[in-house]
Amino acid sequence: MSTKGRVGYHICQHICIDADMLRTTVYLDEEIALAIRQLAETERRTQADIIRDALRRYVNQARRRRRPRLAGVGAYQSGRADVSERAEKLLKDAARKSR
Repeated sequence: MSTKGRVGYHICQHICIDADMLRTTVYLDEEIALAIRQLAETERRTQADIIRDALRRYVNQARRRRRPRLAGVGAYQSGRADVSERAEKLLKDAARKSR
């Protein structure tokens, strides 16, 4: 199929950076839109790149916050600084004692 005469072909060829990306629409208030536009200009990046970066950071932080913590982890102090390095040995010893 020839691409000659197809209006959007050449534009997409230069704009589409990663075929795995999805296009979406986000509605922003004027203040945020202006801030993103100014930041993009200052950092010489695209607005889309700044928005992707901000969303990636937000999602990563949200994932860390939602991870369930094991009961008791970090709640006690043994007075020793090497517990994490010796965790496997300590757990094996505790299992043997409980038999």
